[in-house]
Amino acid sequence: MTTREKAVVVLSGGLDSTTCMGIAKGAGFELYPITFDYGQLHNREVEQAKQIAAFFEVPQHKIVNMGFLREIGGSALTDDTIDVPTDGVEDGVPSTYVPARNLIFLSLATAYAEVIGARKIYIGVSAVDFSGYPDCRPSFINSMTETINQATRIGTEGDSLKIEAPLMHLSKKETIELGLKLGVPYHLTTSCYQGDEEACGVCDSCRLRIKGFQEAGSADPIAYAVNVDWQDR
Repeated sequence: MTTREKAVVVLSGGLDSTTCMGIAKGAGFELYPITFDYGQLHNREVEQAKQIAAFFEVPQHKIVNMGFLREIGGSALTDDTIDVPTDGVEDGVPSTYVPARNLIFLSLATAYAEVIGARKIYIGVSAVDFSGYPDCRPSFINSMTETINQATRIGTEGDSLKIEAPLMHLSKKETIELGLKLGVPYHLTTSCYQGDEEACGVCDSCRLRIKGFQEAGSADPIAYAVNVDWQDR
């Protein structure tokens, strides 16, 4: 029996990371998702990530507890004194940016990849619909790829690790269209920053998701606390 190559997938439980699961599966990889419970306001996503991992029948789903990001604070997602904005997508770097989050996530995903013998790390960042986050840009991914190959045994002994960001140049509409073709279980995902059972429909993440489904001409299978017209506007 041929052994499939392994890929680590940074799985948040959201739309983008779940699309990456579908992409990596379609590429023939054995999936090893890693999910981070960092004290986020919307920690419902951790439970959704468990359901998504089960849907893909992965051999192992790693969940890493990282409460120190809540202790550091500085984000509406980790600091109770900062409200999640609901007045529209913010310009510049929004208050929902978690300082150095993807830097930390990719560092730990790299360690996990080295341990299990994976050579690919998938992450669902996009420079198109990225809500202003600096750690979702090509320059960061390129720099991080170089860094992890200088900081690991794999990278310094003739082999290499590669960070795959297949959604980097896709809009939310294009991401959703791709995911629908791949049969991605969007009904199991959550994107809302409020973390309630019904998505609020007004935070940055909900707005980008709703707009994406509208432009893709498809109804979002999750429940919203507000009425949403799924026709493209």
